[in-house]
Amino acid sequence: MLLSVHNLTKTYGTVSVLEALSFTLQKNDRVGLVGPNGVGKSTLLRILMGLEEADTGTVLYAPTSETGYLPQSTPDFEGQNLEELLRTSVGNLTQLEDEMHHLEMEMAQASSEQLTMLLERYTTVSTRFQDHGGYDIDYKIDRILAGLRIDYLPRTQSVETLSGGEKARLRLATLLLQTPDLLFLDEPTNHLDGGTMQWLEQYLTAYPGAILMVSHDRQFLNQAAKTIYELDEHTQHLKIYPGNYDSYIQAKARERQKWEEDYERQQEELAGLRKRIKVTGRQIGHTNRAIRDNDKCARYFFSQNVQSAVASNIRSAQAQLELLEAEALPKPPELLAVTTRFQTEPLQSASVIQLTQLSKSYGERQLFNQFTVTVSARARIMITGPNGIGKTTLLRIICGLDQPDSGTVQIVSGARIGYLAQDPELPNLDTTVIETYRSQQIGYEGEMIGKLLGYGFFRLEDMQKTVRHLSLGQRRKLELACLMAQSPNILLLDEPTNYISLDVLEAFENAILTFPGPVIVISHDRWFIDRFGGERWELTHTIR
Repeated sequence: MLLSVHNLTKTYGTVSVLEALSFTLQKNDRVGLVGPNGVGKSTLLRILMGLEEADTGTVLYAPTSETGYLPQSTPDFEGQNLEELLRTSVGNLTQLEDEMHHLEMEMAQASSEQLTMLLERYTTVSTRFQDHGGYDIDYKIDRILAGLRIDYLPRTQSVETLSGGEKARLRLATLLLQTPDLLFLDEPTNHLDGGTMQWLEQYLTAYPGAILMVSHDRQFLNQAAKTIYELDEHTQHLKIYPGNYDSYIQAKARERQKWEEDYERQQEELAGLRKRIKVTGRQIGHTNRAIRDNDKCARYFFSQNVQSAVASNIRSAQAQLELLEAEALPKPPELLAVTTRFQTEPLQSASVIQLTQLSKSYGERQLFNQFTVTVSARARIMITGPNGIGKTTLLRIICGLDQPDSGTVQIVSGARIGYLAQDPELPNLDTTVIETYRSQQIGYEGEMIGKLLGYGFFRLEDMQKTVRHLSLGQRRKLELACLMAQSPNILLLDEPTNYISLDVLEAFENAILTFPGPVIVISHDRWFIDRFGGERWELTHTIR
């Protein structure tokens, strides 16, 4: 056993996040951690890494076990080039190799008594060195960089000059090079293209340790996970489901159906017992009516027997009722109804966006050259291509956030562009959820709260939370709400499914698919790409 977690609890003020969590991880476990945004998935990973403290409970690791953690946000790299960072990341292997050499020198001069102990230590160290890929580290570096498609980067290049996506993949590369016994991955597929995700799935399948991964990529969870851990948003408990994501969804549906059927059956039984007690009580009242003079003794005897039998029935029913009420099933909570939709009028012009002879380069690196295309009023366009090829740059040029080296962008009069950046970019982290949403439109706070609640993204108790205290997924949902409040008639979306929890994802995808205007999307979410359809703009070394 590599990890044992027992009775882990975490609260923030009066809000319970994790409640009495217990689980273990063994070597070769592949666990997908799921749950709504803000339920505590990232918090759990941070507690396991010692970056946050639990209120109660224990986290025990096997002796000498090593852990590795990939956070959602890309860390800053300062003062290092790629080669220095890569060599630092395999420092544990360097230490093991140095210890092996030191033991070899000691064994050459050791007595027979000392040699036995030194050989045991040498066997332990060398086995660990081999298991972590120490004998083929250069090959391993080349393989991982190629798999994550960053092998084109010069090893002398400063890490600070890399794009956000390149930094994210480099951080993942350094983690895989360390080969820790336990990997904790928080949204590892963000910033990865389709080919890279397939490589990562295969690499993790053969990984020689345990993996606990948070992901909202359904296909990734199907391929990489063998068990699903769900953090329940109502109880804050951990539920364990064997199998991949599809198996989890099927099990959840069966579980919900059984819960609803059992609850209804129990409610009917409770209602029947209450009615029985009420009706039987009336019978006692009926037998207590005044007795006429004739045959008083017989009627009195009969009345007493009836009252005794009826009272016995009441006591029996009351005992059953009390027992059933003590073990009553809770009512299945209402599912969060996500009603995401864009309310806007479609543009009437046949041609909405015209790109003419568009070119863009960074130094000697040309992204696209003399690209010309027309976007119609009902266009559905998916921009594809490997990371770093210029997809985000093209979208930002269409929005007017970046400028091309040459060429023009013409957008029809009356266009309202709704742009969603790749990562959450809310401008003020100290405003509340409702203040941020109100900044997009004019209206009374009560009216705005009603609209925001109507999307199904947030609950009433979330309205006064500051953006700073929201998870990245909750910030993404707030961005989506603000985007819909703008009533755009053109959508430009850069990785729109990033960070969105699985309970919201399908509803948002439906909102995009039914949008009445043109939609231009960058996405590596294979599930979403299959549903989206439309035409493709493929960026290679030159756009086509």
